[in-house]
Amino acid sequence: MITVSASLKSVPAAVRPTVKAAIEAVRNVAPKATEIAYQMEAPRSERMMWKIARFAVDGENVVGVGTFPRHSTIFFYRGRELDDGSGLLQGTGKDTRFVTLRSPADVEKPAVKRLLRKAFALAGLG
Repeated sequence: MITVSASLKSVPAAVRPTVKAAIEAVRNVAPKATEIAYQMEAPRSERMMWKIARFAVDGENVVGVGTFPRHSTIFFYRGRELDDGSGLLQGTGKDTRFVTLRSPADVEKPAVKRLLRKAFALAGLG
């Protein structure tokens, strides 16, 4: 079984601080959420996201953290339902939206923290 901490050790050094900051931000916003490690090895393609962790409330996935070789993402399972006045949310899928993170400082933006709080409030936490 792969753990979040084991996956973090394998994440490329260039993006590891950003991935750690994203996971820590989710933990701080929703300390009662269940943290689940994706059972995924590093992808062979640079265009495929390496999903590291997801956070759930009552069995419902709320937020996930993943990475590419040069940037990371926080993805929101119900992102289509989030009111995003910031313009940070990207994606056109049926439900999921994501925020691109290029550095740990991106995680600290108030708009990112707001999106995290809104996502967990939608799931009934917070």
